[in-house]
Amino acid sequence: MTATTQKIFLVRAGASGEDENYALEHGVAIIRFSEYPSLATAKDYAAVLALVKASQTQINSRAAGNHAGQLWAYAVAMQVGDIVVMPRKITAQVALGRVTGSYKYAKVGSDLRHVRNVEWIRPDVPRTAFGQDLLQSFGALKTVYTVARNNALQRVTTVLAGKIDPGFTPTQDPTRNPDPGFADDDAIALDLALAAHDQIVAHIQARFHGHALAQLVNAVLTADGWTTKLSPPGPDGGVDIFAGRGSFGLDSPRLCVQVKSQNTPSDATVYRTLQGSMLTFGAEQGLLVCWGGFNKVLLAEAKQGHFTVRLWNSSDLVQAIYRTYEKLPPEIQTQLPLKRAWMLVQDEPET
Repeated sequence: MTATTQKIFLVRAGASGEDENYALEHGVAIIRFSEYPSLATAKDYAAVLALVKASQTQINSRAAGNHAGQLWAYAVAMQVGDIVVMPRKITAQVALGRVTGSYKYAKVGSDLRHVRNVEWIRPDVPRTAFGQDLLQSFGALKTVYTVARNNALQRVTTVLAGKIDPGFTPTQDPTRNPDPGFADDDAIALDLALAAHDQIVAHIQARFHGHALAQLVNAVLTADGWTTKLSPPGPDGGVDIFAGRGSFGLDSPRLCVQVKSQNTPSDATVYRTLQGSMLTFGAEQGLLVCWGGFNKVLLAEAKQGHFTVRLWNSSDLVQAIYRTYEKLPPEIQTQLPLKRAWMLVQDEPET
Protein backbone atom coordinates (compact mmCIF):
# COMPACT_ATOMS: atom_id res chain seq x y z
CA MET A 1 0.00 0.00 0.00
CA THR A 2 1.38 3.38 -1.00
CA ALA A 3 1.10 6.63 0.94
CA THR A 4 -1.31 7.93 -1.68
CA THR A 5 -3.75 5.04 -1.22
CA GLN A 6 -3.48 4.59 2.54
CA LYS A 7 -6.40 5.93 4.59
CA ILE A 8 -7.30 6.60 8.20
CA PHE A 9 -10.51 5.08 9.52
CA LEU A 10 -12.05 6.10 12.82
CA VAL A 11 -13.91 3.17 14.39
CA ARG A 12 -15.80 3.60 17.64
CA ALA A 13 -16.05 0.84 20.26
CA GLY A 14 -19.62 1.45 21.39
CA ALA A 15 -21.47 4.55 22.52
CA SER A 16 -20.02 4.24 26.03
CA GLY A 17 -16.78 2.46 25.12
CA GLU A 18 -18.21 -0.91 26.08
CA ASP A 19 -16.18 -2.76 23.43
CA GLU A 20 -12.84 -0.99 24.04
CA ASN A 21 -11.19 -3.56 26.29
CA TYR A 22 -12.27 -6.51 24.16
CA ALA A 23 -11.00 -4.83 21.00
CA LEU A 24 -7.59 -4.05 22.50
CA GLU A 25 -7.16 -7.43 24.21
CA HIS A 26 -8.14 -9.44 21.11
CA GLY A 27 -6.53 -7.29 18.42
CA VAL A 28 -9.72 -6.33 16.59
CA ALA A 29 -11.94 -3.41 15.68
CA ILE A 30 -15.59 -4.33 16.13
CA ILE A 31 -18.82 -2.47 15.39
CA ARG A 32 -22.42 -3.25 16.19
CA PHE A 33 -24.94 -2.57 13.41
CA SER A 34 -26.54 -5.79 14.67
CA GLU A 35 -29.56 -5.29 12.42
CA TYR A 36 -27.43 -6.19 9.40
CA PRO A 37 -26.10 -9.65 8.48
CA SER A 38 -22.68 -10.50 7.03
CA LEU A 39 -21.28 -8.08 4.46
CA ALA A 40 -18.77 -10.61 3.10
CA THR A 41 -20.50 -10.91 -0.27
CA ALA A 42 -20.86 -7.15 -0.81
CA LYS A 43 -18.07 -5.96 -3.09
CA ASP A 44 -19.04 -2.31 -3.62
CA TYR A 45 -21.13 0.50 -2.20
CA ALA A 46 -24.17 -0.35 -4.32
CA ALA A 47 -24.19 -3.90 -3.00
CA VAL A 48 -23.95 -2.72 0.62
CA LEU A 49 -26.77 -0.22 0.07
CA ALA A 50 -28.96 -2.97 -1.41
CA LEU A 51 -28.25 -5.19 1.60
CA VAL A 52 -29.16 -2.36 3.99
CA LYS A 53 -32.47 -1.73 2.25
CA ALA A 54 -33.28 -5.43 2.08
CA SER A 55 -32.56 -5.90 5.79
CA GLN A 56 -34.47 -2.81 6.93
CA THR A 57 -37.44 -2.40 4.62
CA GLN A 58 -38.85 0.58 6.56
CA ILE A 59 -35.64 2.61 6.59
CA ASN A 60 -35.73 6.00 4.86
CA SER A 61 -33.31 6.80 2.06
CA ARG A 62 -31.16 9.18 4.11
CA ALA A 63 -30.63 6.69 6.95
CA ALA A 64 -30.01 3.91 4.44
CA GLY A 65 -27.28 5.93 2.76
CA ASN A 66 -25.79 6.80 6.14
CA HIS A 67 -25.65 3.16 7.26
CA ALA A 68 -24.46 1.90 3.90
CA GLY A 69 -21.66 4.46 3.73
CA GLN A 70 -20.27 3.43 7.09
CA LEU A 71 -20.64 -0.30 6.50
CA TRP A 72 -19.04 -0.01 3.04
CA ALA A 73 -16.12 1.98 4.50
CA TYR A 74 -15.62 -0.67 7.20
CA ALA A 75 -16.08 -3.86 5.19
CA VAL A 76 -14.98 -2.91 1.66
CA ALA A 77 -12.93 0.28 1.53
CA MET A 78 -10.78 -0.44 4.58
CA GLN A 79 -7.67 -2.29 3.44
CA VAL A 80 -4.83 -4.13 5.16
CA GLY A 81 -2.25 -1.52 6.19
CA ASP A 82 -4.76 1.29 6.71
CA ILE A 83 -4.63 3.13 10.05
CA VAL A 84 -7.43 2.71 12.59
CA VAL A 85 -8.18 5.37 15.20
CA MET A 86 -10.30 4.31 18.19
CA PRO A 87 -11.20 7.11 20.64
CA ARG A 88 -11.34 5.58 24.12
CA LYS A 89 -14.18 6.87 26.28
CA ILE A 90 -13.14 4.94 29.38
CA THR A 91 -9.60 6.33 29.65
CA ALA A 92 -9.80 9.59 27.63
CA GLN A 93 -7.08 8.25 25.33
CA VAL A 94 -6.88 7.31 21.66
CA ALA A 95 -5.82 3.89 20.40
CA LEU A 96 -3.91 3.75 17.10
CA GLY A 97 -3.29 0.65 15.02
CA ARG A 98 -3.09 -0.86 11.55
CA VAL A 99 -5.53 -3.19 9.81
CA THR A 100 -4.09 -6.71 9.50
CA GLY A 101 -6.98 -8.72 8.10
CA SER A 102 -10.01 -8.73 5.82
CA TYR A 103 -13.57 -8.19 6.94
CA LYS A 104 -15.29 -11.09 8.71
CA TYR A 105 -18.60 -11.72 10.40
CA ALA A 106 -17.63 -13.61 13.52
CA LYS A 107 -18.81 -14.52 16.98
CA VAL A 108 -17.83 -12.13 19.76
CA GLY A 109 -19.08 -13.56 23.00
CA SER A 110 -22.54 -14.87 22.20
CA ASP A 111 -23.24 -12.50 19.31
CA LEU A 112 -22.23 -12.33 15.67
CA ARG A 113 -20.39 -9.08 15.00
CA HIS A 114 -18.70 -7.20 12.16
CA VAL A 115 -14.96 -7.62 12.80
CA ARG A 116 -11.61 -6.41 11.41
CA ASN A 117 -8.27 -7.62 12.77
CA VAL A 118 -6.07 -4.74 13.95
CA GLU A 119 -2.59 -4.55 15.44
CA TRP A 120 -2.96 -1.91 18.14
CA ILE A 121 0.48 -0.28 18.00
CA ARG A 122 -0.21 2.62 20.38
CA PRO A 123 -3.27 1.82 22.51
CA ASP A 124 -2.86 4.65 25.02
CA VAL A 125 -2.10 7.91 23.20
CA PRO A 126 -3.32 10.93 25.24
CA ARG A 127 -5.92 13.05 23.45
CA THR A 128 -3.67 15.99 24.23
CA ALA A 129 -1.10 14.59 21.77
CA PHE A 130 -3.30 15.73 18.86
CA GLY A 131 -4.15 19.17 17.52
CA GLN A 132 -7.63 20.57 18.06
CA ASP A 133 -8.60 20.10 14.41
CA LEU A 134 -7.85 16.36 14.55
CA LEU A 135 -9.67 16.01 17.87
CA GLN A 136 -12.66 17.68 16.24
CA SER A 137 -12.57 15.05 13.49
CA PHE A 138 -12.29 12.32 16.13
CA GLY A 139 -15.40 13.73 17.83
CA ALA A 140 -17.82 13.29 14.95
CA LEU A 141 -21.05 11.44 15.75
CA LYS A 142 -20.52 8.41 13.56
CA THR A 143 -19.35 4.88 14.24
CA VAL A 144 -17.09 4.58 11.17
CA TYR A 145 -15.70 7.26 8.89
CA THR A 146 -12.48 8.42 7.30
CA VAL A 147 -10.36 11.22 8.70
CA ALA A 148 -8.76 13.03 5.79
CA ARG A 149 -8.66 16.80 6.20
CA ASN A 150 -5.71 18.96 7.23
CA ASN A 151 -3.01 16.48 6.24
CA ALA A 152 -4.40 13.96 8.74
CA LEU A 153 -2.61 10.93 7.27
CA GLN A 154 0.88 12.34 7.72
CA ARG A 155 0.10 13.72 11.16
CA VAL A 156 -1.51 10.56 12.58
CA THR A 157 1.29 8.45 11.06
CA THR A 158 3.75 10.68 12.92
CA VAL A 159 1.95 10.12 16.23
CA LEU A 160 1.73 6.39 15.48
CA ALA A 161 5.53 6.40 15.26
CA GLY A 162 5.77 7.82 18.79
CA LYS A 163 6.30 11.47 17.89
CA ILE A 164 4.11 14.52 18.44
CA ASP A 165 1.47 15.82 16.06
CA PRO A 166 3.29 18.37 13.85
CA GLY A 167 0.03 20.26 13.33
CA PHE A 168 -1.44 21.70 10.17
CA THR A 169 -0.32 24.80 8.32
CA PRO A 170 -2.82 26.66 6.08
CA THR A 171 -0.43 26.45 3.13
CA GLN A 172 -1.09 22.73 2.91
CA ASP A 173 -4.06 21.70 0.78
CA PRO A 174 -6.80 20.13 2.90
CA THR A 175 -7.44 16.59 1.65
CA ARG A 176 -10.93 15.78 0.39
CA ASN A 177 -12.15 12.31 -0.40
CA PRO A 178 -14.35 11.91 -3.49
CA ASP A 179 -15.17 8.22 -2.95
CA PRO A 180 -18.82 7.21 -2.47
CA GLY A 181 -19.75 6.45 1.10
CA PHE A 182 -17.12 8.81 2.54
CA ALA A 183 -18.26 12.05 4.16
CA ASP A 184 -16.25 15.24 4.24
CA ASP A 185 -15.04 15.87 7.80
CA ASP A 186 -16.57 19.35 7.76
CA ALA A 187 -20.00 17.95 6.94
CA ILE A 188 -20.18 15.45 9.82
CA ALA A 189 -22.19 16.30 12.95
CA LEU A 190 -19.91 16.85 15.93
CA ASP A 191 -20.14 15.99 19.61
CA LEU A 192 -20.20 19.62 20.72
CA ALA A 193 -19.70 18.82 24.41
CA LEU A 194 -16.59 16.79 23.61
CA ALA A 195 -15.28 19.52 21.30
CA ALA A 196 -15.69 22.12 24.06
CA HIS A 197 -14.04 19.79 26.57
CA ASP A 198 -11.04 19.25 24.28
CA GLN A 199 -10.67 23.01 23.85
CA ILE A 200 -10.58 23.47 27.63
CA VAL A 201 -8.03 20.67 27.98
CA ALA A 202 -5.81 22.35 25.36
CA HIS A 203 -6.09 25.69 27.19
CA ILE A 204 -5.04 24.12 30.50
CA GLN A 205 -2.16 22.29 28.84
CA ALA A 206 -0.84 25.55 27.41
CA ARG A 207 -1.10 27.57 30.63
CA PHE A 208 -0.66 25.12 33.51
CA HIS A 209 2.51 23.15 32.89
CA GLY A 210 4.94 21.80 35.46
CA HIS A 211 4.45 23.27 38.93
CA ALA A 212 1.52 25.36 37.67
CA LEU A 213 -0.48 22.17 37.18
CA ALA A 214 0.21 21.17 40.79
CA GLN A 215 -1.04 24.63 41.84
CA LEU A 216 -4.25 24.04 39.86
CA VAL A 217 -4.79 20.64 41.49
CA ASN A 218 -4.13 22.21 44.88
CA ALA A 219 -6.79 24.87 44.21
CA VAL A 220 -9.31 22.18 43.22
CA LEU A 221 -8.65 20.17 46.40
CA THR A 222 -8.96 23.29 48.55
CA ALA A 223 -12.26 24.13 46.86
CA ASP A 224 -13.36 20.57 47.60
CA GLY A 225 -12.85 21.05 51.35
CA TRP A 226 -9.31 19.77 51.88
CA THR A 227 -6.72 21.65 53.91
CA THR A 228 -3.56 21.44 51.83
CA LYS A 229 0.17 22.12 51.80
CA LEU A 230 1.70 22.59 48.36
CA SER A 231 5.35 21.61 47.93
CA PRO A 232 7.54 24.36 46.37
CA PRO A 233 8.88 23.99 42.82
CA GLY A 234 11.75 21.56 42.43
CA PRO A 235 12.36 18.11 43.98
CA ASP A 236 9.35 17.21 46.10
CA GLY A 237 10.28 13.86 47.61
CA GLY A 238 7.49 12.11 45.77
CA VAL A 239 4.66 14.31 47.08
CA ASP A 240 3.46 17.53 45.43
CA ILE A 241 0.56 18.14 47.81
CA PHE A 242 -0.21 17.05 51.37
CA ALA A 243 -3.89 17.23 52.26
CA GLY A 244 -6.10 16.40 55.21
CA ARG A 245 -9.43 17.24 56.72
CA GLY A 246 -10.11 19.71 59.51
CA SER A 247 -8.88 23.26 60.08
CA PHE A 248 -5.22 22.23 60.26
CA GLY A 249 -5.38 19.34 57.81
CA LEU A 250 -4.58 16.87 60.61
CA ASP A 251 -7.80 14.88 60.51
CA SER A 252 -8.33 11.71 58.53
CA PRO A 253 -8.30 10.83 55.80
CA ARG A 254 -4.83 12.15 55.09
CA LEU A 255 -3.90 12.40 51.42
CA CYS A 256 -0.63 12.40 49.43
CA VAL A 257 -0.88 13.81 45.91
CA GLN A 258 1.60 13.44 43.07
CA VAL A 259 1.11 15.52 39.89
CA LYS A 260 2.73 14.72 36.54
CA SER A 261 2.26 17.24 33.73
CA GLN A 262 4.03 15.41 30.90
CA ASN A 263 2.00 14.64 27.80
CA THR A 264 2.79 10.91 27.79
CA PRO A 265 1.25 8.02 29.74
CA SER A 266 2.84 7.40 33.14
CA ASP A 267 4.14 3.96 34.04
CA ALA A 268 3.88 1.84 37.18
CA THR A 269 7.06 3.34 38.68
CA VAL A 270 5.19 6.57 39.37
CA TYR A 271 2.36 4.66 41.04
CA ARG A 272 4.75 2.68 43.24
CA THR A 273 6.60 5.86 44.25
CA LEU A 274 3.32 7.39 45.43
CA GLN A 275 2.50 4.26 47.42
CA GLY A 276 5.91 4.48 49.09
CA SER A 277 5.33 8.13 49.95
CA MET A 278 1.98 7.26 51.51
CA LEU A 279 3.70 4.78 53.82
CA THR A 280 6.48 7.23 54.65
CA PHE A 281 4.12 10.07 55.58
CA GLY A 282 1.34 7.98 57.09
CA ALA A 283 -1.32 8.89 54.54
CA GLU A 284 -4.34 6.63 54.23
CA GLN A 285 -5.16 7.80 50.69
CA GLY A 286 -3.31 8.84 47.57
CA LEU A 287 -4.16 10.77 44.41
CA LEU A 288 -2.05 10.38 41.28
CA VAL A 289 -2.72 13.09 38.68
CA CYS A 290 -1.10 12.36 35.32
CA TRP A 291 -1.98 14.74 32.51
CA GLY A 292 -0.92 12.24 29.84
CA GLY A 293 -2.87 9.38 31.39
CA PHE A 294 -1.60 5.94 32.36
CA ASN A 295 -0.20 2.94 30.56
CA LYS A 296 -1.68 -0.56 30.67
CA VAL A 297 0.69 -1.86 33.35
CA LEU A 298 -0.09 0.99 35.75
CA LEU A 299 -3.85 0.61 35.24
CA ALA A 300 -3.66 -3.12 35.95
CA GLU A 301 -1.57 -2.59 39.09
CA ALA A 302 -3.82 0.21 40.33
CA LYS A 303 -6.79 -2.18 40.56
CA GLN A 304 -5.15 -3.68 43.66
CA GLY A 305 -5.09 -0.26 45.31
CA HIS A 306 -8.61 0.75 44.35
CA PHE A 307 -9.60 1.65 47.91
CA THR A 308 -6.44 3.63 48.69
CA VAL A 309 -5.32 5.42 45.51
CA ARG A 310 -7.28 7.33 42.90
CA LEU A 311 -6.03 8.08 39.39
CA TRP A 312 -6.87 11.30 37.56
CA ASN A 313 -6.05 11.87 33.90
CA SER A 314 -6.62 15.17 32.10
CA SER A 315 -10.32 14.48 31.68
CA ASP A 316 -10.78 13.61 35.37
CA LEU A 317 -9.06 16.82 36.43
CA VAL A 318 -11.24 18.90 34.10
CA GLN A 319 -14.35 17.23 35.52
CA ALA A 320 -13.16 18.17 39.02
CA ILE A 321 -12.64 21.74 37.82
CA TYR A 322 -16.21 21.84 36.48
CA ARG A 323 -17.47 20.63 39.86
CA THR A 324 -15.55 23.18 41.93
CA TYR A 325 -15.15 26.09 39.52
CA GLU A 326 -17.30 28.60 41.44
CA LYS A 327 -15.10 28.03 44.53
CA LEU A 328 -11.74 28.35 42.77
CA PRO A 329 -9.68 31.48 43.60
CA PRO A 330 -10.10 34.52 41.31
CA GLU A 331 -6.56 34.21 39.92
CA ILE A 332 -7.31 30.66 38.70
CA GLN A 333 -10.63 31.73 37.18
CA THR A 334 -8.83 34.58 35.39
CA GLN A 335 -6.35 32.16 33.83
CA LEU A 336 -9.11 29.69 33.06
CA PRO A 337 -12.25 31.66 32.15
CA LEU A 338 -15.19 29.25 31.81
CA LYS A 339 -18.92 29.75 31.35
CA ARG A 340 -21.60 27.15 31.93
CA ALA A 341 -23.63 26.46 28.79
CA TRP A 342 -26.78 24.43 28.23
CA MET A 343 -27.68 22.48 25.12
CA LEU A 344 -30.31 19.97 24.15
CA VAL A 345 -29.03 16.42 24.59
CA GLN A 346 -29.53 14.43 21.42
CA ASP A 347 -29.38 10.68 21.31
CA GLU A 348 -25.92 9.62 20.21
CA PRO A 349 -26.57 7.35 17.27
CA GLU A 350 -24.84 3.99 16.97
CA THR A 351 -24.29 5.12 13.42
